[in-house]
Amino acid sequence: MISLETELKNNAYPGRGIIIGKTPNSKYAVTAYFIMGRSENSRNRVFVEEGEGIRTQAFDPSKLSDPSLIIYAPVRVLGNKTIVTNGDQTDTIYELMDRQQTFEQALRTREFEPDAPNYTPRISGIMHVENGTYNYAMSILKSNHGNPDSCHRYTFAYSDPAAGEGHFIHTYMCDGDPLPSFEGEPKLVSIEDDMDSFTDMLWQSLNEDNKVSLFVRYIDIETGEYTSKIVNKN
Repeated sequence: MISLETELKNNAYPGRGIIIGKTPNSKYAVTAYFIMGRSENSRNRVFVEEGEGIRTQAFDPSKLSDPSLIIYAPVRVLGNKTIVTNGDQTDTIYELMDRQQTFEQALRTREFEPDAPNYTPRISGIMHVENGTYNYAMSILKSNHGNPDSCHRYTFAYSDPAAGEGHFIHTYMCDGDPLPSFEGEPKLVSIEDDMDSFTDMLWQSLNEDNKVSLFVRYIDIETGEYTSKIVNKN
């Protein structure tokens, strides 16, 4: 298990990241999603609540140059399922799962982002909380080591997750030009019982220049009720 704090402090640009896990007291299913940016367009964003989820919007609409890959709903709720992604594939998963397709089947219809030469991976997570049971899955769709002719698809599913454990997946290994895609399994990390403390640790650990917004949600595994926090740099 690695320290999330150390991992984030030692990586100036992990890009966008999803964390999913369970609190040590086994009471809450936890997710966190953050976005970072290097360009003015990417940094000109905030998270806002929308229904049971969130969406990104321009902080200063007059400076918005290309909304295609930066304006989307990262979090949506479909019944007892919470969907978290780094792009408009949130809507794809929501719509196709609503038609009885699986998480994996929905993502078969999508690929990495068309932002050559980075070909940013699409990372996604799904949490299923029902009557005191909890499981989750994570996915990454990425180019073949920078070659857009081939899409590599990986899904990682976690049944009956252990108390205090979570997994962290992000878009880029580190800063670079082009940006190198994430590699390997989602990283095993620790989760905290206290939501405020966990949120503060994440926000303080993200690179000051590049961090943009952070969302954290704790879902009561018994009742399905949730509490959320949004932190925006702008």
